[in-house]
Amino acid sequence: MFVQKLLWSQILILLGSSVESFVVAGGSTRSVVLHETAASTNSVLNPAYEIEKLPMRIGHGFDIHRMAPIAEAGQPIVIAGVQITHTPDQKWVDVEGKYTDTPGAIFPTELGVVAHSDGDVVYHSIVDAILGALTLPDIGQVFPDTDARWKGCDSSKFMEEAYRIMNEYGYSLGNVDVTLILERPKVASFKPAMKENIVRLLHTTPGRVNIKARTHERVDSVGELRSLACHVVLTLVRND
Repeated sequence: MFVQKLLWSQILILLGSSVESFVVAGGSTRSVVLHETAASTNSVLNPAYEIEKLPMRIGHGFDIHRMAPIAEAGQPIVIAGVQITHTPDQKWVDVEGKYTDTPGAIFPTELGVVAHSDGDVVYHSIVDAILGALTLPDIGQVFPDTDARWKGCDSSKFMEEAYRIMNEYGYSLGNVDVTLILERPKVASFKPAMKENIVRLLHTTPGRVNIKARTHERVDSVGELRSLACHVVLTLVRND
C-alpha cells in the first residue's frame, strides 16, 4: 500500500494540477485530483533514463476482464465508452454451478463486467499501448486497481491522461488498430460510436482509427461468455 501511495504521489507531481469529476456506476459523481503542480525527476512517468525523440514509436496493449451475470458484476459492459445493451438471454457458462447447481451448465442472463473501474478493455488497452510505446510503466502501475480513486471510474479519464502524457513527450497518434475479442453480446452496431469516442479522446481523425471485433470460437473463458479481451497496436509519431 505504501508503494502504491508513493507511485500515485509521483504521478501527481509530474502531471500538473487539476480536479476532474466523473460519473461512477449508479450515476453518482466523484471528483478526484488528477494533477499537482511540482516537478520530479523521480516520477514514475518521468524516468531517469532518456526517452529518445524517435520519429516513430510502436506500442501494444492487452486487457481482459471477467464477465458475469449483471447482478454479480454490479455494472454493465462498457466498451470504448459505449454501454453494450443486450437481451437478458446470453448463454453464460456457469462453470462453478453457482446459479444452476450444475457445474458447466448454461445460465441465460444479462451480462456485466467485473472490474475495479468500468472495465473498458478497449480504453485500457489503448492506454497501455501508449505508455508502452513511450517505454513508461503499465496502466496497472499508473492507475492501480487497489486505489479507491478508480473504483467505478469512467475510463475516458485514463484516455485523457494518456493523451496528455503522449503530448507532453512530443508525440501524436499515428494510427491505432483495435481487436476486440468476445463471443457475445454482438457489438457490430456499436462500433461507429466506439470509433467516434476514440477519435475524440485522442484528438485524431477517423482514418487513423480502426476497430475489429471477433469471437473466440466458443473456446476458453471468452468463448464461454465469462470474459472479454482486447489487443491494440498503435504508432506514435513525433510532433515537428
